[in-house]
Amino acid sequence: MKKLEYLFEWFLWDSRYIVLLAVISSLAVSIGMFFISTVDAYYMVSHLGEYASSALEAVERSQIRSTAVTHVVEIVDGYLLATVMLIFSLGLYELFISKIDMAEDDENSSKVLFISNLDDLKGRLAKVILMILIVKYFEHATAMVFESALELLYLAAGIALVGLAIYLSHAADSHQADKGP
Repeated sequence: MKKLEYLFEWFLWDSRYIVLLAVISSLAVSIGMFFISTVDAYYMVSHLGEYASSALEAVERSQIRSTAVTHVVEIVDGYLLATVMLIFSLGLYELFISKIDMAEDDENSSKVLFISNLDDLKGRLAKVILMILIVKYFEHATAMVFESALELLYLAAGIALVGLAIYLSHAADSHQADKGP
């Protein structure tokens, strides 16, 4: 009976390595998003030469500017998503498989990548996801056409809610820092 219990516990403990599938997949998605965003950035910058053309009228220049701002927001959004997937991949590895010794020993490593528990991973992901939502809100706000004062009021309320979300995020951080580990 003791041998059966040992085998079952060994199987149970080693089953955590299934998380490697999620780690590798998340890392692959992260690399893919970094690639896509970098290609988007390259093509966006390469098309900006049109903006300086003297043959453009003010309306056309305004359209190129508006399009460029939208593309920049999309690129930032892509990089943020890539970062979320990278943090998720590293966090899963540290939580379920092993600490990343190289990161702990490197004086240049960022503390944002050290994940000590599931709540820590959740909090770090939530901050980056909040940034993605803010960027998406900005993207939609720049594309909006305001036809009434009420729509402008909705925009102002949305901006106030974004500010409140950022404030509450920072307040939660300082509350966590006051509590200690």
